[in-house]
Amino acid sequence: MTISIVNGRFLSPEGILVADDVTIENGLIGAVGAAGSGLRIDAAGLLILPGIIDLHGDAFERQLMPRPGVHFATELALLDTDRQMLANGITTAFHGLTWSWEPGLRGTEAALEFVGALAGLKGRLGCDTRLHLRFETFNLDAVDTIAGWLAEGTVDLLAFNNHYPEIAAKTPSEKVKFAERARLSAEAFDTLLTAVGDRADAVPSAVTRLAGLALAHGVVMASHDDAAPETRRWYHRLGAHLCEFPETRETAETARALGDAIIMGAPNVVRGGSHLGGMSAAELAGQGLCEVLSSDYYYPSLLQAPFRLHRDQILPFPQAWSLVSAGPARLAGFTDRGDIAPGKRADMILVDTRDPGLPQVVATFIGGEPAHCAGNILMRSA
Repeated sequence: MTISIVNGRFLSPEGILVADDVTIENGLIGAVGAAGSGLRIDAAGLLILPGIIDLHGDAFERQLMPRPGVHFATELALLDTDRQMLANGITTAFHGLTWSWEPGLRGTEAALEFVGALAGLKGRLGCDTRLHLRFETFNLDAVDTIAGWLAEGTVDLLAFNNHYPEIAAKTPSEKVKFAERARLSAEAFDTLLTAVGDRADAVPSAVTRLAGLALAHGVVMASHDDAAPETRRWYHRLGAHLCEFPETRETAETARALGDAIIMGAPNVVRGGSHLGGMSAAELAGQGLCEVLSSDYYYPSLLQAPFRLHRDQILPFPQAWSLVSAGPARLAGFTDRGDIAPGKRADMILVDTRDPGLPQVVATFIGGEPAHCAGNILMRSA
């Protein structure tokens, strides 16, 4: 089927907004600048943008456990998440599944169930959905299983997280929410922390093993919340060249000097700063110290952030949009998406910008197929 999107303005690979038509043929972008026969979509007043690629999103946890101790079926949570992502223009998503030493929401049972449910829903999800496995490095019991997943191609992106020291240093009152998430009493959670900490000496070799396997199987790697330059250098030597949410400017600058890519959270941009008091993602982006924005914990932020960067005169809009499209496509190793050019996969969104402070997705196309429609675009046969 041929679909022509007419009368809109599209973002070209050269970073220019062009008033022209875009044609979709057999799931790919066909002619740019000429409408074909078949279905026509009137995009008058709309922007035609490359679909958003989210390398790190874990807001699906809210669908799994909307309140402490309240759980819903994984399949239902993933289907609902899919609809939310499509409505916000996300066409490729890497679900950030955390597999931790903690039981409960981020424990072994939940991780295995999630991976099984994601595989079982293949073909039913509109968004091209992949697995970003966030391995908590003190979770030594998971190493053999993850090694198998890497060999089987189950993992699309592997990140190394280490939240153990941070959690262990919390006050008793602060640990309550972690105990609730793990479905343990405060006393049982403290006992678990001690047992996990006793195995700290085995962590570096486990990380090294998994990094080697990821390299062998062509799996992109990241490290998360690098607190210091030496941490980034260590992960760089292991082949993890994505630096997610560096905690200090010096760490970000070290990543840049090493040639590593820096990923920051889009919620940070939309809110005007980090909710944890960290560095400003907008400031880093403006200084060339951020190649990619991810949804982190809030899917709508990925659509809003580039427009905010443009409104605040931090980046030209095409450069800002590349942080959620061409940039993540390049880092994930995609050559078939990320911009609007003939022969590329037709992952595109139509965006209404009449309210400059609140752009809205009108339609989302995945591989040329309409996957979301807000109802206010005109479709007609040529």
